[in-house]
Amino acid sequence: MGIAVQALDGVYGRSAAGVRTRLDHADNGGWNSVAEAETDREGRVQAWRGRRFERGLYRIVLDSDRYFVGLGLSAAYPEVALTFRMRAETDSYQIQVMLSPYSYSAYFGS
Repeated sequence: MGIAVQALDGVYGRSAAGVRTRLDHADNGGWNSVAEAETDREGRVQAWRGRRFERGLYRIVLDSDRYFVGLGLSAAYPEVALTFRMRAETDSYQIQVMLSPYSYSAYFGS
C-alpha cells in the first residue's frame, strides 16, 4: 500500500534530487494538502510508501520551477500536477515523472 514517487531529470539523465513535492486530496470541490516531502538523492519520496490513504481523487504537485532555477535554468511549467484516483486504501501506486524545462512525461502503475 502507499504511493511511490520518483522524479527524474530529463536534461542531465539522472535522478531529480531536492524536488519539493506535495500530495493533495480532493474534498468538497477543493484540494487539501495531506503530505509534503522533498525527493531524496535518488529522486524518490520515501515518506509516502507503506502509508494508507483513503479512497478518492489525489494529485501530486512537483515544484519544477524551484528545481530548474537551482540548476540555472527556467521552466515553462513552474509546477507539474498529476491527478489520479485511489481506488482502495490497500492499493499501491508507482508514479515516475521525467522533468525537463519545456516538457514532462509521467508513468502511473499500480
